[in-house]
Amino acid sequence: MTTPPLQILVVDDNADSARMLKVLLRCEGHEARIAFDGPSAIEAAKLTLPDVVFLDLTLPGMSGVEVAAKLRCLPELSACRLVAVTGCGEERLPSPSPFDHHFQKPVDHVALLGYLAGVAAARTPTLLAAAVA
Repeated sequence: MTTPPLQILVVDDNADSARMLKVLLRCEGHEARIAFDGPSAIEAAKLTLPDVVFLDLTLPGMSGVEVAAKLRCLPELSACRLVAVTGCGEERLPSPSPFDHHFQKPVDHVALLGYLAGVAAARTPTLLAAAVA
């Protein structure tokens, strides 16, 4: 893998979909964890401080938009990229949107990996500066 590894949280109530994305991410060298509902996603994000959260919008009990809004309020996650993963188009996202990016299901894995490469590249100068200091 040429992309520096990222910490990624996958939030989806469809266990097969979440596990498949987790396997793909791990095969690319990233650390990936799964949460299957909103409250679990918020707790997992607080514990792991992910670089990216892939967040399904239709979760039981708490929508992905509600989860994103709560994550945006946590200062320790200010640099985290929130990515909506939906079965419908972007027109279903609120305006203004708490999300940095949007993928429609089924997710194009090449586009997803390209997005992550961009996130990792944007992080790299920060990591290099911290290592030198």
